[in-house]
Amino acid sequence: MKPLNSRSFWVMTSIILIIGYVVSCTKKDQVIGVTETASTTDLVSYKTSTAPTIDGTVDAVWANATKLEFTPQVPDPGNGLFAGYIGTTYPATLRSMYDDQYIYFLAEWNDASNYVVQPWYFNPTTLRWAQRGNARQFDANGVMLKEGMGQDQLAMLWNIDNSTPKFVTQTCYASCHLFTPYRNYLGQMVANASANHYTNGANEKIDMWWCHLNKDLVTSQMDDQYQDWAGGPSVTDTVGGSGNGRHADDLIPPSPFSSSYINTNTNPSNGAFNNSQSLKLDGTGAAVTVPKWIIPEAVNQNYYLATDTLTGGKALKVTGISSAGVLTYVGGTLDPTGKAEYLDNAGTTPSVGSKCFPSFIAAPLTGGRGDIKATGIYTPGKGWVLEYKRLLKTPDVLKQDIDFTSLSDQPFGVAIFNSSNYQHGIKPNLLLKFQK
Repeated sequence: MKPLNSRSFWVMTSIILIIGYVVSCTKKDQVIGVTETASTTDLVSYKTSTAPTIDGTVDAVWANATKLEFTPQVPDPGNGLFAGYIGTTYPATLRSMYDDQYIYFLAEWNDASNYVVQPWYFNPTTLRWAQRGNARQFDANGVMLKEGMGQDQLAMLWNIDNSTPKFVTQTCYASCHLFTPYRNYLGQMVANASANHYTNGANEKIDMWWCHLNKDLVTSQMDDQYQDWAGGPSVTDTVGGSGNGRHADDLIPPSPFSSSYINTNTNPSNGAFNNSQSLKLDGTGAAVTVPKWIIPEAVNQNYYLATDTLTGGKALKVTGISSAGVLTYVGGTLDPTGKAEYLDNAGTTPSVGSKCFPSFIAAPLTGGRGDIKATGIYTPGKGWVLEYKRLLKTPDVLKQDIDFTSLSDQPFGVAIFNSSNYQHGIKPNLLLKFQK
């Protein structure tokens, strides 16, 4: 026991412990001096020297970022707009990191199903081609007739240059003129006048990141959009008007008071587009909507690629529709009569036949809309893992993107859609903080 009592023993022990502490504190990406207690409102973005790979797989480096646990809930605006979804919750987690160039996000949430988006099917009763609805359908008693086959979506809103004062306390609701009364541009109170998003002044803008998971992830992107004041009092007047302030990046009004927008991005293929067109029955009858492009014998096609529609591509253009529902396309005809593979399943089961046609053509987002790289993986019966990144400061000169380079706190809101069009769960009043 004498060594334990010797002065030299304790000196050497202290030196070893100090060296061990110093070495442990130099471990790459170690979080120092930051509490690991999760908040219900604050998302801490951790400084990292190792960037995560944006592939939908949770890299080990994400363990350094504390999860923000939050639960978007579908509200009741009191006008039936969200009927059939009200009160539904979507528990989720969000993590963030940043480095000298990018900010990174990792969102995870449960989702029991992921459906094909509004596929084309043949209705043997009406002898018409139709698309499965993107939201639930109910009878007069509120009993669900069909489940929606819309998109899974995730959206985030940010205050560009702190330009929207109401955003600080209301985040998502600062531009949603539906749920609560608001004071419009003329200084008068308007209650529940419009369901559209728009801000309350010509200089107010909100950055809107909107991932249509079934469409945008085909090209590994998230749609970068923004909200403004939709043309001012002449459009969004004392009774709400029809102004809609949601726009894709690169769209600008020719003047602050204009309700028309011009596109500064001349790329003809800018994001997914609808696979539909209007043709006359038998060439001379009533106009009906039908698919524009088909791959006649393809099975379980969720979408076509834009390259499929080019000369020599797999997709063939539909040029005619008969009163019996027979499609004429370049190279042949398709008669769906008596073929289950082109039919919609009866009841609430959200599925269609294996040869039904996709509703959209996938194409890359370009210009300002293509600022956000995103990749997501859906696991059946479990849910989504979505990773995305964006430059701290984009090349944007139109004031349509938030600038994170100051590393200042940023209020934000999140919305989650589950196979629906506009019915969504909302979580407002969240706050992004940067570990410095």
